[in-house]
Amino acid sequence: MPALPDGEPSPEDGALPEWVHGSSPEGFGVYLHVPFCRVRCGYCDFNTYTSSELGGGASQESYARTALREIDLAARVLAQAGRDRPVGTVFVGGGTPTLLPVDDLALLLDAVRDTWGLEPGAEVTTEANPDSVTADSLASLADAGFTRVSFGMQSAVPSVLATLERTHDPERVPQVVQWARDAGLAVSLDLIYGTPGESVADWQRSVEAALACGVDHVSAYALVIEEGTRMAGQVRRGLLPPTDPDDQATKYEIADALLADAGLGWYEVSNWARTPEQACRHNLAYWRGADWWGIGPGAHSHVGSGEQAVRWWNVKHPRAYAERLGRGVSPAAGRERLGAQDVALEQVLLRVRLREGLPVAELSPAGRRAVAGLVADGLLDGRAAVRGNVELTLRGRLLADAVVRALTD
Repeated sequence: MPALPDGEPSPEDGALPEWVHGSSPEGFGVYLHVPFCRVRCGYCDFNTYTSSELGGGASQESYARTALREIDLAARVLAQAGRDRPVGTVFVGGGTPTLLPVDDLALLLDAVRDTWGLEPGAEVTTEANPDSVTADSLASLADAGFTRVSFGMQSAVPSVLATLERTHDPERVPQVVQWARDAGLAVSLDLIYGTPGESVADWQRSVEAALACGVDHVSAYALVIEEGTRMAGQVRRGLLPPTDPDDQATKYEIADALLADAGLGWYEVSNWARTPEQACRHNLAYWRGADWWGIGPGAHSHVGSGEQAVRWWNVKHPRAYAERLGRGVSPAAGRERLGAQDVALEQVLLRVRLREGLPVAELSPAGRRAVAGLVADGLLDGRAAVRGNVELTLRGRLLADAVVRALTD
């Protein structure tokens, strides 16, 4: 797992600095991290734990009650800063949130609703594995107020799932999607491309299988083999080949073409939706710099905008998280305020990934001068640039990091 960022100490009472006090017109989201998995997949470096890794002082059974204490803390802190307001999006991620009983997930959502209220039409999402839900549990989630579920499909090919150490049967995916739709839930499927040993035909089969489920949202992520993971060790020992950027680029182009032909348009480099209303509003809030509070071990939070913002992150282990809240202190491990240069970089880094892009006028003078060259290289849309906006082409999406460097150097 990656280390927590460096930063200054966060106060034990969790109080926000004075520069972010006051009301804000920006949206407000809540992220709830459920850090449990039945098994740890070999490629995963998320902040998750199996039952054997928890140790004393933390458990799945007590987790929801522990997280309620942070919700209470957040309520006090935001009220003191004048930043409390109804919640527009809730996202329950992990880990595998649906390892918790539905009653626990409903308890957490009820606490968010009772504490801040939900905006009319609020988006409430939970992640799930295909083998961690039933028709009844999905119906109960919908009854509790969830509106959306994101299934970790990853692939439709058994050999690829085996390399990723995923445990579900790919034939179960259409069934759980239908159960979710029958319950009235919007459904997204997550896919991963570039797994060692995955052929182009394997990938096309996976995208087509996802589309055959009739979903209105698909996320597709290039596999990144992170240091410290079991898969990184397998690559280092020669048991698996490393990822191939050219292969991943080809597979991205295949996905984009298939999804577009099926009526799903890209709205962020790794995300496609049938309509703008079916885009994930919670993730859009991250990319657009809205306020959010992250509940749970290792969760990150952000309040304010630009240089008048603060972000912080919680201790990572569920045991340390429970211990701090049990003592009545904030679980935050550190926090930071970005300087002007960092803010400018992040604005470009995040917003250029969106189909809506960002205004050329918001770039630095050097960034504005770089636009023409990026258009000539086929990385930015020329017509959009004439209108005064920075928007990626398909080639630009494949080389988004290079575009960001050119716009911010």
